[in-house]
Amino acid sequence: MNDYIVIDPKILVGKPVIKGTRIPVTLIVNLFGQGYTIERIREAYPVLTEEAIKAALRYAEDRIEREEIYPQTEKA
Repeated sequence: MNDYIVIDPKILVGKPVIKGTRIPVTLIVNLFGQGYTIERIREAYPVLTEEAIKAALRYAEDRIEREEIYPQTEKA
């Protein structure tokens, strides 16, 4: 994954992007959510490889898996 995803404060304020681009991981996840396929994403962004797109999805999955949820307590 680290071969494809970069976090650099000088690029998009430190948002995770595909290495060598300014294409954020969130854009790729959003496109999948809108029904795009890997092929359609590659048509729209020819600089992306299939491996980079899959790495972005794995990165997003990993972040969600690590997310901690804390129950809200009732305020009196």
